[in-house]
Amino acid sequence: MPYRRLPKTDAARIATLEKAVDMDIKQSSDRQPASFKSLNQAKVLLPRFIAMVKQFRYHYDELAKYNSRLQPLGKTARLYISHFIQVLNMTILRNEIKEQYKPLYGLQPHDYTLPDLSTEAALVKWGENIIIGENRRLSQRGGTPIYNPTIAKVKVHYDIFIEARNEREHYKNQMQRSLEKLNEIRSEVDAVILDIWNQVEVFYSDLPLTQRIDKCREYGIIYYYRKNEKAQQQ
Repeated sequence: MPYRRLPKTDAARIATLEKAVDMDIKQSSDRQPASFKSLNQAKVLLPRFIAMVKQFRYHYDELAKYNSRLQPLGKTARLYISHFIQVLNMTILRNEIKEQYKPLYGLQPHDYTLPDLSTEAALVKWGENIIIGENRRLSQRGGTPIYNPTIAKVKVHYDIFIEARNEREHYKNQMQRSLEKLNEIRSEVDAVILDIWNQVEVFYSDLPLTQRIDKCREYGIIYYYRKNEKAQQQ
């Protein structure tokens, strides 16, 4: 005896609901395998579910687009931030800038190693640190500005990176919210499909097995054969 299994994908759920709605249109009212209430639920649910799936896919695609866009922008920002800190350290070693100003940038006075810039969070932190630090140092008359790169040039690439990152976070949050809503309606869809399937199987329960399965499949019921049953079919 083959066993049935609820749809696993959204496309399969939509196809199953469409079959139920389509059969409701074709069947006469006095020969309906499923109740009017259940089929009406399917009719109402189908466009809502399709809209939810489309909304989720849109936010998913937008998130993927911003993810791919963010990678080269982050690479450029990392290059400028890293280069600025290296030039700052060399300038201090040449006694052109006093070591006492390093804490303004969030750097330890006697530590000349480059901070870890491998993550987005680190880029956000150190980009902000050096921009604020350079402006504070200059306001305290701590020497001439650092050139090649200037802090203005660093800020341009940092701001572009931050803007793209904020857009990515926006679509990430939107996708998460649409996914939560989609998960809720998936449970509702599965419950309606299961209800219709149960009624359809009961309606055709007096038919021989092969005919019963064929009739039930018209309503979108998905049957699977076990390995030994496949061999017997062959």
